[in-house]
Amino acid sequence: MSTVSTSSTPPAASSAAVEDRVAPRTGAVKLLRLPEIGALLGAVAVCVFFLIVASAFRNVDNVGTILYGAATIGIMAVPVALLMVGGEFDLSAGVAVTSSGLAASLLAWYFNFHVWFAVLLALVVSLLIGLFNGVMLNRTGLPSFLVTLGTFFILQGVNLGMTKVVTGNVASNNISDMQGFDSAKNVFAWETSIGSVAIKAPIVYWLIITVIAAVVLRKSRFGNWIYAVGGDSDAARAVGVPVRGVRVVLYLFVGFCAWLAGMHLLFEFNTVQSGDGVGNEFIFIIAAVVGGCLLTGGYGSAIGASLGALIFAMTQLGINYAGWNPDWFKTFLGVMLVLATLVNVWVKKKADAR
Repeated sequence: MSTVSTSSTPPAASSAAVEDRVAPRTGAVKLLRLPEIGALLGAVAVCVFFLIVASAFRNVDNVGTILYGAATIGIMAVPVALLMVGGEFDLSAGVAVTSSGLAASLLAWYFNFHVWFAVLLALVVSLLIGLFNGVMLNRTGLPSFLVTLGTFFILQGVNLGMTKVVTGNVASNNISDMQGFDSAKNVFAWETSIGSVAIKAPIVYWLIITVIAAVVLRKSRFGNWIYAVGGDSDAARAVGVPVRGVRVVLYLFVGFCAWLAGMHLLFEFNTVQSGDGVGNEFIFIIAAVVGGCLLTGGYGSAIGASLGALIFAMTQLGINYAGWNPDWFKTFLGVMLVLATLVNVWVKKKADAR
């Protein structure tokens, strides 16, 4: 009597399926799986486009201006991107930069502190803002959108109220004649040049932050924890990931970068307007999304966020260089955000299917 096989899958097909699962991925597939690949292609496309339509864009002297615009966004877009990979948001990031600059300026002027002492106190203030966001998120269980939206309004009110109490107007006083100002300016607002290209301090700090964040995210255990928390916090907690601690550290990183950006704002312009920073949080989020971060968390890139900031800067300056009406720039940002989100989701699905 012949024996009939009960397997529904032919041996050859089963073997092929196994081989397909364990087969090494090609270089093209690995490249497609990188979150920042879409932003890289977008940056190249935007650069080529404005090189064609705007003659001023081809001027090498303007490279420093473009990089400076990208750096002022990228310094905050990178920590915001890491936070989004971890599944959270920070809507107070924009005004937190202003709060840091105001804290240093008002403390130095009102109490006649040495400028460096005021700078260190401003760092403490910025870290406390980040700590507050992280702890409130952990303790209340509320969505980070609501927690940081509350912080946004608190800081916005404090910035305006304290500035008026101390100075009597809506801007901090000029502290450029105070002890320690010049040395602090040499740290936070120095400028050099490479040929005809002006290189300002934020450009270097932005690149350093991007490299450190990229290495941590891709090569460290903490980076794996960030992806795990953003992908599924309950599952991450079940396998021993310190979810609460990861969130707090990410918000502290946002606070540190807000301090760095705030110090540059203060020492570059000598004074800080209390209303500055409102709306910048959305620019940071847009840069992160354009750079490959998903709004659902668990996927993204620090390098991609920096590329998103570069795209933003090239577009903003390219529109001016081309002589177009800048009133349409915000419309472009909205379209870019929607398209980037759709492209990121599509690329991720295609990469996962291969």
